[in-house]
Amino acid sequence: MNETLSIVLLTLKLCCLSTLLSSIIAIPLGILLGIYENKTSRFLRPVFTAFTGLPPVIAGIVVYLIFSNHGILGSLKWLYTGKVIVIAQMLIVIPIICSQIFPAIMPIRDTYLLNSLGLGLSPFKILKQVPREIKMSIIAAMISGFGRALAEVGAVMIVGGNIRFKTRVMTSAIVLENNKGNYQMALQLGFILVIISLIVSFSAMKFSKVAENDRT
Repeated sequence: MNETLSIVLLTLKLCCLSTLLSSIIAIPLGILLGIYENKTSRFLRPVFTAFTGLPPVIAGIVVYLIFSNHGILGSLKWLYTGKVIVIAQMLIVIPIICSQIFPAIMPIRDTYLLNSLGLGLSPFKILKQVPREIKMSIIAAMISGFGRALAEVGAVMIVGGNIRFKTRVMTSAIVLENNKGNYQMALQLGFILVIISLIVSFSAMKFSKVAENDRT
């Protein structure tokens, strides 16, 4: 397989997987933080918002220390594999998705809860129905998370090792080829990355606009 194609496909595979796994955690968490108004939610909302600015290198170092030979999960031998790249990306993506979910719920929370209670819905059914009410915001949040994972380089290089055909993704490959002086391949990968990033960005903007219109 062509090396460039292999790098692109591996990048998309890892980013899609990390976004999907992050969404499984972040969406329910964001819904809970948006629906409930208590001390815990008031504390966690700014925490998750602050973690959207987490330096990726920090996430990479944390994952590296956990999965290194002397780390608590070193026996798994996952370091320098795609698995730890996904985990490192999840640390970065989860706050991004979560911090876009609860702001979408809060403006409609009071009306939604009153209507739901008026219909006699149970707390479980109330929470189950929320994703349908903010589905566009959820899609926009997932796309934003995917875009963040796609652009990540620091954490990926620390935990992945930039191994050819195994952990070399577009961002780390661009850095490597540039350092080698192979500017043609670096530019080729850079162009592909820019195209994908633009598609992701415009998609996120589109769904965010639709979600905003739905709330108004």
